[in-house]
Amino acid sequence: MMKYLLLGCLWCVSLTACAQKKTKKEKVPADVEVKDTDSSATATFGGGCFWCTEAQFQYLDGVLKVESGYMGGKVANPTYEEVCTGTTGHAEVIRVTYDPRKIDYPTLLEAFWTSHDPTTLNRQGNDVGTQYRSVIFYHNEQQHKDADFYKKKLQDSGAYSDPIVTEIAKEGPFYKAENYHQDYYNQNGSQPYCSYVIRPKLEKFKKAFKDKLKH
Repeated sequence: MMKYLLLGCLWCVSLTACAQKKTKKEKVPADVEVKDTDSSATATFGGGCFWCTEAQFQYLDGVLKVESGYMGGKVANPTYEEVCTGTTGHAEVIRVTYDPRKIDYPTLLEAFWTSHDPTTLNRQGNDVGTQYRSVIFYHNEQQHKDADFYKKKLQDSGAYSDPIVTEIAKEGPFYKAENYHQDYYNQNGSQPYCSYVIRPKLEKFKKAFKDKLKH
């Protein structure tokens, strides 16, 4: 009898130990160091909270670096707290450095519109305010033409029942956000916002772009 009790105890301990093993957290691909000799271009998008859009774009093959920051406002060097008041005019944006030999601007536009809901004015989910507006900041006239063309094409496609409210504007000064905002999902993946907001968006995005992801 003691033998069977001992075996039973050992079996329970074994199950408990297995249950306590930590699961390996998926890591978003890291930025690539961009050298002066590299072929690179820049794109800037605002699609709600930059924590979400940053994580999604980091997965795309050809994207070298993604930085979270602020653009489109009237205050120099704004802080996150100031931008959150909605009074500075800035949008939360991501500045994307990419290799145009691997990924082109129209594909980035497709990723941008897939990454958020472009029909809700100044809002993404529970994030409300002008800082969360849908916006494309173009860096040259070709980007301007592409953004206008594909926005109209997307609207005419009937993919959305409501009008697309994405703003298209010339780039302004980019103010990089505070360090704790950079690479946010990788650094804070266990936080509730990451688990319940970013992760579902990320999984949906990866399915839509499964043939264009980094390996």
